[in-house]
Amino acid sequence: MLCAGPGKLFLDGTLGGGGHSEALLETGADVIGLDRDPLALQASSTRLQRYGAHFRSAHSDFRDAPAVLDELHAGEVDGALVDLGVSSPQLDDPSRGFSFRAGGPLDMRMDPTRGAPLSERLGEWDQEALAHIIFTFGEERMSRPIARAILRAHAAGALPDTAALAQVVADAIPRRAWPKAIHPATKTFQALRIAVNDELGALTDWLASLPRILKKGGRAAAISFHSLEDRLVKQEFARLATGCICPPALPMCACGRTAEWKVLSRVKASDEEIAENPRSRSARLRGVERLR
Repeated sequence: MLCAGPGKLFLDGTLGGGGHSEALLETGADVIGLDRDPLALQASSTRLQRYGAHFRSAHSDFRDAPAVLDELHAGEVDGALVDLGVSSPQLDDPSRGFSFRAGGPLDMRMDPTRGAPLSERLGEWDQEALAHIIFTFGEERMSRPIARAILRAHAAGALPDTAALAQVVADAIPRRAWPKAIHPATKTFQALRIAVNDELGALTDWLASLPRILKKGGRAAAISFHSLEDRLVKQEFARLATGCICPPALPMCACGRTAEWKVLSRVKASDEEIAENPRSRSARLRGVERLR
């Protein structure tokens, strides 16, 4: 989708384990990789050091891509990519506080060196605000009783770790209402993680930056894993690709506006990919091309 090749420059806004960047580098392209997780940045930079000057990296949120490109004197890029999923090392490491399956600190920050962890945020949110977060970002119907139970347990000092938090969430949901395919705390943990890291705000900023960072003829792609992200990407790509904005009843175009972007086909994970990596089941890849 990104049409990588020699002489082209790509921005990988979510470097993670370095897999996407490695695939781009293998085509002969140059890559600038960003990640706000210093552990991921260190691991991927070590993995990709054999590509020498063709690969550069920066400890940064992808929402700040324009500033990073300016700092590196890189100019516009031929392609930009973000993978919005939480990486397996983050999920599998209890010390990061993302998992409800093993007790870890109430943190959930993608970048543990910046911002406030979940433990502090719980002291800032009232019941209405927390319920809104859980309902909006987690699409959890039981958001109000869950928020009430979490704040009650937090005030009582009964949330020592993520395992305790998961149990509080599960206990707040009537057993008959538990989802069949996922842990009852899954949606709440997703919502809290999104809020702690301002993930939708970062995505909105990245989408808004595309006209500034992408060359004419360049392509941008986003891999999303839940409906809120996918909806943002879909709507912004469609807005970019909008041509004439005259009222439908007007017999001829009077605005003179022509589309400067083209939406590319959406891609889902194949059966083979899902079998190899079950977490890819919900992945959606959308792309857009700058025409002029």
